[in-house]
Amino acid sequence: MDSSTIVIDLLLRKYKADKKWTRIVIEQLSEEDIAWSPTPVSNSIANLIAHISGTVHQWFETAYCGAPFIEDRSKEFERGLQMSKEQALELSKKSYDCIVQVLEIMKANPEKLMEQPYLNYPTFNGALDNQATILEMLLHQFRHLPTHTGQIMYIAKMRKGHLVWE
Repeated sequence: MDSSTIVIDLLLRKYKADKKWTRIVIEQLSEEDIAWSPTPVSNSIANLIAHISGTVHQWFETAYCGAPFIEDRSKEFERGLQMSKEQALELSKKSYDCIVQVLEIMKANPEKLMEQPYLNYPTFNGALDNQATILEMLLHQFRHLPTHTGQIMYIAKMRKGHLVWE
């Protein structure tokens, strides 16, 4: 087994687990819980799910699913963002399914890891630029997205006190 397969398998396991844990958490929440924010300037679970979706759209769907590029993602962080439990579950599922789909493409075609699919997109402002390879993007998202999964779990625990993990 080559190193690219090992890395991709690790990423697949991680994102499949994050998908599962996020679903389990959201299923235990009310719509009020999903919209609740710990402080006036903190993100809610709705914001975090919208941000995960926006990130997946920008880095995965545009390059591999033909989705149009969205320049203004500020709605992800609007205070008071409302989202039903069904919307939260569906958006989360769609995001993680897209990540898994792209990882499966990479597993079948590891040479694609060095592609630079973002060269012709509007200039990115952030940790990655338009020169980023798929491998760089995947490693960056491996750090970025699980942070938000952890925030979702922490906020849910703040609201519920105790979560059931089965």
